[in-house]
Amino acid sequence: MESRNLREMLAEAKDTSELMVDLAYAALYFDDPDMADEVEELEQDISELVHQMRTLCVIAVRHPKEAGEISSVLQVISAVERIGNDAVDIAKIVQRRLGIPRELVVDLSSAEEVSHRVVVHEGSHFANRPLSSFELPIVTGMRIMAIRRERQWLIDPGGNDILNPGDILFLRGSPDGIARLRELSGAPEWVPPSMGDAAPLTDLGRAIDVLVEMKNLSEVAVGLAYSALVYRDRSLAAEVRHLEDRLDEMNHRLEHWVLRAAAQGGQEEQLRGLLHLGAAAEDLGDQAQSMVWLIEKSNDLHPVLGIALGDTDDIVVRVPVGEGSEVAGRSLAQIEFPVEPGFNVLAIERDGRYAYRPRRHVVLEAGDQILANGPEEGHEALAEMLGWRLVEDDDGEIELEPLNG
Repeated sequence: MESRNLREMLAEAKDTSELMVDLAYAALYFDDPDMADEVEELEQDISELVHQMRTLCVIAVRHPKEAGEISSVLQVISAVERIGNDAVDIAKIVQRRLGIPRELVVDLSSAEEVSHRVVVHEGSHFANRPLSSFELPIVTGMRIMAIRRERQWLIDPGGNDILNPGDILFLRGSPDGIARLRELSGAPEWVPPSMGDAAPLTDLGRAIDVLVEMKNLSEVAVGLAYSALVYRDRSLAAEVRHLEDRLDEMNHRLEHWVLRAAAQGGQEEQLRGLLHLGAAAEDLGDQAQSMVWLIEKSNDLHPVLGIALGDTDDIVVRVPVGEGSEVAGRSLAQIEFPVEPGFNVLAIERDGRYAYRPRRHVVLEAGDQILANGPEEGHEALAEMLGWRLVEDDDGEIELEPLNG
């Protein structure tokens, strides 16, 4: 019973910490203090979960040989807690009105994954229907993180929750799905923020470019770290270490460009906000590295880690590109990958090397290993795109069977 409860709590803590990061960036993007306050309230929930999990871990140790495995669980618990703390640090930029340059908001609009906010209009396709009717992650490539209904918040809603006219939905996913999303909600066409004519690159612009890349890489590092634990994959662990080194170096560059911008008369509050964001992104990379250390340096991984981290809202899967599949020889842009199955590609392994967060022009080849995360309901569609059928064996394990077989 204790192991089952620990698994459920660890999965919930992971989902909560990731939700906090998503909401924190959304609060920043939309300058929404209420959403920033919600991040702090979620921190209380995750702190309670962490306390309960640590208590269970202490109780579970009955023999010295079990101490190593339980220690691995405690290390992951601490990393998940720190990820939630990083989200709070991001939210404080909004709460303390540090501000960020408008250029950063513009750049966040074109990130690999974005946050979006939309109102459910009367008479729209969404109005008065449960979430289970839409399969939004598959149809739009975006997932609802939270719903604000007047002054009430519904965090991480489920399929039975009914959308009411006037509800404000906060979502995260591929920017390619925004047009379809707004059509379903009855919202008018949305034009992302723009700076107008391109301006000469300044020191502030360089700092912003570095920061957006840090945001993307830190999210990839955390996703790959969870994947490495699920699959006990040392090559993925090495990629996470590489990303963490890059994030450290990029944070030094960020500080350099921010200080130069300050010397040229930049607004102090906005520049402080950039430094806060950089520190949070770097620490996310540090927590990812602390998790994969377990794979590289320890053989005492508790089995609950792989089970719990693979049993969350967004699952992590590894699927090869099959011979003769519909995607072989096509680019990610042609496939519209994030939208159709609702999965985001974390990395592509080809000939023993990983390309993380691949660009849309990358062409898939037969034999490529796709590492992606997304909703469980999209797993079957993803497998079919890559040339496979999901089959459950006698032990309940999911296996891949060639479609053309």
